[in-house]
Amino acid sequence: MSEIQKLNFDIKLQNHIWFWGGYFTLNFLRWGAYFNDYPYSFKSNLIEFSLHIPLVYFNLFILVPRFVLRQKYIQYTFALLVSLFGIYLLKTVLTYYLISENIWPEANREYHPFEMNHIVAVCIGELYVLAMASSVYLTLTWLRERERNRYLRENQFKIKLKYLENQIQPHFFFNTLNNLYSLSLESSDKVPDVIIKLSNLMEYVLYDVKGTKFVPLIKEINYIQNYIEIEKLRFENVEVTINLESDIEDIKVPPLIFISLVENTFKHGGLNNKNLKIKINCKVIDNKTLDFEIINNFVISQNVNHKGGIGLINTKKRLKLIYKNNYSLHHTTKLNYYIIRLQIPINNED
Repeated sequence: MSEIQKLNFDIKLQNHIWFWGGYFTLNFLRWGAYFNDYPYSFKSNLIEFSLHIPLVYFNLFILVPRFVLRQKYIQYTFALLVSLFGIYLLKTVLTYYLISENIWPEANREYHPFEMNHIVAVCIGELYVLAMASSVYLTLTWLRERERNRYLRENQFKIKLKYLENQIQPHFFFNTLNNLYSLSLESSDKVPDVIIKLSNLMEYVLYDVKGTKFVPLIKEINYIQNYIEIEKLRFENVEVTINLESDIEDIKVPPLIFISLVENTFKHGGLNNKNLKIKINCKVIDNKTLDFEIINNFVISQNVNHKGGIGLINTKKRLKLIYKNNYSLHHTTKLNYYIIRLQIPINNED
């Protein structure tokens, strides 16, 4: 590691002042009442806190980054012991010259400098303050860091989701414009109808679902129906049946989540198929799960290369981002029928 790791100490100065001021006041009142000597308690705590505070920040800013974060625990222990001995010397000298020649008036007898009991008592007291203050400080820092990481994760999620949505829309309109181009080459009188329906679809994508996390399912169904009408203009014989087996008025879904499944049906089912049949089933299971199923027939051909597009891939990525593992997307083939089934949790949020 080329550089010393650093801790993120993003706590306002006023919070430090409030903490130490409150702690000093509590100690002053506690020991003043205990010994019934408030002047002595004030002077004693003034000396102690003038040593507590530098030791705490020296530990947090210097010792922890330099040794603990670099896993140099022996060096940290040695440096901490040296620091405690220095604190002991300062406390003893200041107490002797500023308060009393009895360097430990709280004890039952008079102590002299460098007696073992006095050294241990001072060091334990410093370690107590060090542990308590550092725990509070690091806990607050950890909470702020956790909140910052959560905010970054949410932003990253939104960026990924927006990127995938932006890919889905051009993909869909690219396919539709290809259809429109094919009809124009044939000088078909269906072109004006296609343009109008495409305009309606673009209005939905550009205005109705822009910046929206969830939309009413009924609007998605209407959007799918408009898309199907465009595809019907391109394919001669298409039979589409949509079955809504449950009340879906209050159900909401991610926008444009089903369209790639429908596109896939026309893309692969319509190839060399003179009589394309599509059945869309939408129902609610146990008031918890929305079940969306598409069944279409297809013609088996060895000469057809089914090139995979980005539509289904992006749909799977969006589902993973939105629902994590709480969804199901499966496809299977039975005889000459292709079945794709999506199950997602019901969402009724506004």
